[in-house]
Amino acid sequence: MELNGLIYTFPKEIKLLIAAFIIVLSVGFFTGLLFVGETSSTNPHGIEEQYLGNENNESATVMKFKKSEKEMLTLVHNHILSMSIIFFLVGIILSTTKINKTLKLFLIIEPFLSVILTFGGLYLLWAGFYWTKYIVMFSGILMTLTFSLSVLIILKQLFDFKKVNN
Repeated sequence: MELNGLIYTFPKEIKLLIAAFIIVLSVGFFTGLLFVGETSSTNPHGIEEQYLGNENNESATVMKFKKSEKEMLTLVHNHILSMSIIFFLVGIILSTTKINKTLKLFLIIEPFLSVILTFGGLYLLWAGFYWTKYIVMFSGILMTLTFSLSVLIILKQLFDFKKVNN
């Protein structure tokens, strides 16, 4: 079965379902990024402070305490499970688009690597491997970029009416 370009042949109802799903999923994904920004985790020091606390910093405006092992395991578990489902579904939809096969394979597989590096890296940071905050930051940015590009490709091809008649 040839999947490349199959998205153009989907019935209108399926295209609308996929579009609604991708849009609502994107709202949730980017709301999560707003939360990351609010917790000041958008830089290496902020990432470290969010999970290891700042109780030694007397000038801190918001007191943060080191997360417990239970909190870290819950965070890692919940994010890895939920994001693997998110990227699996986006990957299935993306597999039906018509783009370069190498790019498609990268966009389908990379988010899974980034999920492991981001949330595994957070756990390792919490466990004392402070250098992993840079891996967390890089993999989080890469995960966001691949998600965004995948969503843009899917939405563009869902509503590319010129291709339907070709």
